[in-house]
Amino acid sequence: MPIYIQLLTLTPEGRSKMLDDPEMLLHVEAVIDVPGVQVLGKYGVLGDYDFVNIVEAIDNETVARFSLELGVRAGVHIATLPAIPIGRFEAALRSPSPVLEDVGRGLRPSTLRADSA
Repeated sequence: MPIYIQLLTLTPEGRSKMLDDPEMLLHVEAVIDVPGVQVLGKYGVLGDYDFVNIVEAIDNETVARFSLELGVRAGVHIATLPAIPIGRFEAALRSPSPVLEDVGRGLRPSTLRADSA
């Protein structure tokens, strides 16, 4: 099943909720019922974001619904990133790709129209 990384930043409303209930984020996630989503891990972080979630979901639409509900209920801004296992990148690099070969020879990929560049 696809894995997603969610980068969460508390809004001013979310900060207030967190001060009132430090476990607010855990409580909110417990009541969100989006079939096909499982939170695999949650981390508090330093820097530009307040929390990072590792989420498994059946598809993009499902994780988008979960992100929307979490954002509204918890008072957080969320950036959701699909995570691709590095092994899939390595396998793709080992396989010949006509598009990459054309680009390497200085040719335009056939999927681009001449007037779209």
